[in-house]
Amino acid sequence: MQDLIKNLPKQAAEKHNESKKFFAKLRKKPPKNLDYIMQELHEEEFERTDCLECANCCKTTGPLFTDKDIERIAKFFRLKPQQFISQYLRIDEENDYVLQSVPCTFLGADNYCSIYDVRPKACREFPHTDRKKFQQISNLTLKNVAICPAAFNIVEEMKKRIK
Repeated sequence: MQDLIKNLPKQAAEKHNESKKFFAKLRKKPPKNLDYIMQELHEEEFERTDCLECANCCKTTGPLFTDKDIERIAKFFRLKPQQFISQYLRIDEENDYVLQSVPCTFLGADNYCSIYDVRPKACREFPHTDRKKFQQISNLTLKNVAICPAAFNIVEEMKKRIK
């Protein structure tokens, strides 16, 4: 798994232009059954992929925290939202709340998340490959394929299935 993760950015970079063209075409004329195809690809991939073996998303990027996320997680820690913010978060250049640093503070050495049941929406939905109207998040997906082996595999399979 570590070799796969190490080679992923290079593989994603090699496929970037091809994927970018594919997504441009997809945005112009998405197949009627795109949501169904994506759901199927997502489910098939995550039957094979164990996120606990990887956790590269948690090690290399940080999620955005919505106000609801902050309230829920602060309550979990028995903190006031402002206390949680000052202890764990910062505001990024786009004015969003993000972690003060990566890897994620809540990621254990065993790749388990200590706040899994109350984790941010962005974490619950990552890598966003089962999202409806998938073609609308192609820029995000192009970034995610360099982070998540499952997202990379899903996009590669998608290019084969949708001509």
